Amino acid sequence: DGRRVHVIERDVTEPDRIVGELLQPGGYLKLVELGLEDCVEEIDAQQVLGYALFKDGKSTRLSYPLEKFHADVSGRSFHNGRFIQRMREKAASLPNVRLEQGTVTSLLEENGTIKGVQYKTKDGQELRAYAPLTIVCDGCFSNLRRSLCKPKVDVPSCFVGLVLENCQLPFANHGHVILADPSPILFYPISSTEVRCLVDVPGQKVPSISNGEMANYLKAMVAPQVPPELHEAFVSAVERGNIRTMPNRSMPADPQPTPGALLMGDAFNMRHPLTGGGMTVALSDIVVLRNLLKPLHDFNDAASLGRYLESFYTLRKPVASTINTLAGALYKVFSSSPDQARKEMRQACFDYLSLGGVFSTGPVALLSGLNPRPLSLVLHFFAVAIYGVGRLLLPFPSPKRMWIGARLISGASGIIFPIIKAEGVRQMFFPATIPAVYRAPPVED
Repeated sequence: DGRRVHVIERDVTEPDRIVGELLQPGGYLKLVELGLEDCVEEIDAQQVLGYALFKDGKSTRLSYPLEKFHADVSGRSFHNGRFIQRMREKAASLPNVRLEQGTVTSLLEENGTIKGVQYKTKDGQELRAYAPLTIVCDGCFSNLRRSLCKPKVDVPSCFVGLVLENCQLPFANHGHVILADPSPILFYPISSTEVRCLVDVPGQKVPSISNGEMANYLKAMVAPQVPPELHEAFVSAVERGNIRTMPNRSMPADPQPTPGALLMGDAFNMRHPLTGGGMTVALSDIVVLRNLLKPLHDFNDAASLGRYLESFYTLRKPVASTINTLAGALYKVFSSSPDQARKEMRQACFDYLSLGGVFSTGPVALLSGLNPRPLSLVLHFFAVAIYGVGRLLLPFPSPKRMWIGARLISGASGIIFPIIKAEGVRQMFFPATIPAVYRAPPVED
């Protein structure tokens, strides 16, 4: 939009991380809206057309509902660092953008308004940069978020990452989710010769990599649960080493609107990465913000800009809350549990998605960001629970089975309602009742 932008990036070298490698089709559509779709070209990105689910030796394929879209529209998976570099190059090529390497140490505040940032350059100089609007997006480890939101970070598990080389996935161009014990294992391609494997390890403590405990755990506990086609490549990846870990965080968006600043990305809102929705939420947020800022020529009245931008928090909700809620709920449902009711829910979920038709396209459209409707999510979630109860009670309900069915419904409610409460019931289901949505752009004198 021709605005002058000063980007201060902590490190401009290519990042090497095990997160941000999958972009859902809904996220790809946002890239197209932003004119950034060429950022997934020339990085050996792989098309992703859906998911394959595996449980107890059975598998089912769930395709994204892409019939209405152009052939280019699909998910993409890639090396995160290559994608980031393409975006940086594109930003830096614009004459009105100044991209600089530096570490922001603090936000500059005057009378409750953020005026800019203090930062350290590569050669150790302490400098200040001023702007009418400061956008803070310093990621999951953000140290600037405290002044702009009330962070409640939960770490339900960790991902252990490996790269498998020269092997064929059972379903080409699909993400693979193994409903393993104790929690899911993911496989998806990140280049034409590499497959990323992420093993979920519940809790915050993972076996030590340095003393070999992790390799033993992966070989003894995880390898037997990997699909046979991938077993050999998995074991050799473990033996090669290069095992990486990453804590899985979730944090509901709980903004403290502050004039002059806006928080975005993982610094602002995180969800379990099981469904690969993080970049889709971030790109969707960027589109919402861009559309809000488009009619404004002048950002200098921080107070009225701040009031106007409050509608951002509600306008982002359909996409963000659907993907966040689904990620949290699926992680709980897909993790194994000794509780019979939870086992039934897990099996019911697998079988419900295997039914095909609307039973698989509905949930997959939600997960992919193509149908961001929170109500549809709640309906499918309870349809799974009722389907599970129906199977328990047919053909003959026994008192024990009725009791398990009742616990299944209460367990399902106990999974989804706390997530919805954290997202905000009114924002999710009744956004039109929130006054900020109607605010017109600040009028210029």
